[in-house]
Amino acid sequence: MSFRNSKVVIVGAGNVGSTTAFSIVSQGLCEDVCLIDINKEVAEGQALDMQDAVYFMNRNMRVHAGGYEECSDADIVVITAAAPMPKDSNDRLEMLRPSLHVVREVVQSVMASGFNGIFVVVSNPVDIMTYYTWRVSGLPAERVIGSGTNLDTARLCRALSQMYDLAPASVEAFVLGEHGDSEIVSWNSATIGGKRVDDVLRDNAPRTRGTTREDLRKRTVQAGWDVFSRKGNTCYGIGASVTAIAKSILLDEKSIMPVSVRVDGMYGLNGTYLSVPAILDHTGVKEIVEIDLQEDELAALHKSADLLSSFYGKLDA
Repeated sequence: MSFRNSKVVIVGAGNVGSTTAFSIVSQGLCEDVCLIDINKEVAEGQALDMQDAVYFMNRNMRVHAGGYEECSDADIVVITAAAPMPKDSNDRLEMLRPSLHVVREVVQSVMASGFNGIFVVVSNPVDIMTYYTWRVSGLPAERVIGSGTNLDTARLCRALSQMYDLAPASVEAFVLGEHGDSEIVSWNSATIGGKRVDDVLRDNAPRTRGTTREDLRKRTVQAGWDVFSRKGNTCYGIGASVTAIAKSILLDEKSIMPVSVRVDGMYGLNGTYLSVPAILDHTGVKEIVEIDLQEDELAALHKSADLLSSFYGKLDA
């Protein structure tokens, strides 16, 4: 894939979809960005607004609204459309039933256009919706990817960097499993400046102030709700996360990111969609990376996988 004639279609022009589109436009990742939404006026308005912004970016990008026929030659289709989050809920799994119909309609419409690219699914509950997109689309699993715990990983790295007054890029850690309450942290592979996080926590007690692994994991799980409860949505973090995924695909970067992919055989899992480190290139998932997990971490990852796969039987129903 190259920049020339590359195209990203984003289905859903709400906060997440429009922010993702603007992030992609700001970085000039492709030649053509198209927004699709059931509310065509909103999609058109978002596109017109971004067209104005392109002038100040010294780019020659096409930003527009359209229908599903636009997906026929798209390299990536990003699905952000979903049912609204139930009031007074902080459980993404509660979105499953109302969102199934939305995602099914979107995927069937995209595939009817002749689409032969890569899906990036953002709609919550993202791991189940990514599995469902794979099932409905009939595409190879390596071309159906969920945003997964890529953003959760960024939140964990940011929390650790703030504890020790460091740049977030100095922290290397992965959040794995469900994008939700059962997600886990791979502490066995987590480092700060090459030093194991466990050792950093121990050796810097005054700055750590008694913070434990579980405190950090819970803080990571809660981070999205801290934003949601204050402003009613999250958009900038997830928009940047999805843009990073799209960038690795469009530019063939081969970056390793914790995204929701179908894991079959690795980590002792059998056909479950959940987040593990994966190499992303122009083909989608080039390779799943199997990192060493401690025994309790692996058990927790299996528990997360069991929770997600328990919903698979309900999808047909």
